[in-house]
Amino acid sequence: MKLKVIISGGGTGGHIYPAIAIANALKASDKNIDILFVGAEGRMEMDKVPEAGYEIVGLPISGIQRRLTLENLKFPIKLIKSLWKAGDIISEFKPNVVIGVGGYASGPIMWRAQNRRIPTVIQEQNGYAGLTNKILGGKAEKICVAYPNMEYYFPKNSIEFTGNPVRQDIIDLSSKKDEGYQQWGFNPDKPVLFVFGGSLGALTLNESMANGIDKLLESGIQIIWQTGKYYFDKYHSQFGGREKEGLHVVAFIKEMEKVYAISNVVVGRSGALSISELCLAGLPTILVPSPNVAEDHQTKNAMALVNEKAAVLVKDVDARTILIDEILSLINNKEKQTSLSESILNLGKPNAANDIAQKVIEVAEKHYKKNN
Repeated sequence: MKLKVIISGGGTGGHIYPAIAIANALKASDKNIDILFVGAEGRMEMDKVPEAGYEIVGLPISGIQRRLTLENLKFPIKLIKSLWKAGDIISEFKPNVVIGVGGYASGPIMWRAQNRRIPTVIQEQNGYAGLTNKILGGKAEKICVAYPNMEYYFPKNSIEFTGNPVRQDIIDLSSKKDEGYQQWGFNPDKPVLFVFGGSLGALTLNESMANGIDKLLESGIQIIWQTGKYYFDKYHSQFGGREKEGLHVVAFIKEMEKVYAISNVVVGRSGALSISELCLAGLPTILVPSPNVAEDHQTKNAMALVNEKAAVLVKDVDARTILIDEILSLINNKEKQTSLSESILNLGKPNAANDIAQKVIEVAEKHYKKNN
């Protein structure tokens, strides 16, 4: 049997990059597998997927705004058109299995597949299931999750605890330490703090750091502060040029593995992929969930770690007043660092992409044997 797979979803990097990682793992297991991506017209997957070497077809679907807008009035029409086109895509491509990675683009194609009794697999990145995945989860053959206790959202017998697919270069960090210290000009005998709020940046984290940067430096802490591109000019003009004091203010970091390798404590948001990377890196972490995301899922992601004693939580509303003291407390508590590191490592899933790919293949083969 020649396996034909549709991977659907997107909208954000948190959906797209795991999807591409799954596709790569499927191709690594069998280069003859045919893979077609289905995304939403005008969204970032329409560029990122072809860059990764895969074909993608776009649907005219869009999300529903939380306020009354003209776009909301267009939603039913876009949905009907997307369902119609999704049916045509399935008829033409004839997939053995359809994977949904979340985001509204996965809804029409997954729904059509399930109605035609084509097996589906869901990959849920967050500790809180997205709306599309919750609706479709009841009929999915397998649901690959990254957090424990997802039985609240999905049928228990369908759940596979696989983790999120993330970059593999952060698994062996010990070999990158020397290079990391050299690259950043840091003293290996002094602690390193890494603060990041994603590629765009996080206002709360940046304002909290600005309020306490001198206090941290006076305590002998070396700092890599990723402000994000939106905030870089402002904070670099204020705090740039202090590398000799142990402070680097940067907009974005490409070689994250070298930063992780030398970091003693990390402070960041709790997006699904960031958390999955931190679990593999095994780093003592303070999470400040963004309150500006759907269903407050970043708080739920963070609590999944906090409940396992694998991270420290600081609420966004409290960060400006207590984050600096929480950082100092953790930097000065080696015992707690060790405990957090051990606990977060237990949640890491280094083989997530391969494990998900294997589940997809098993589902397709089972369905094929049943019908032939």
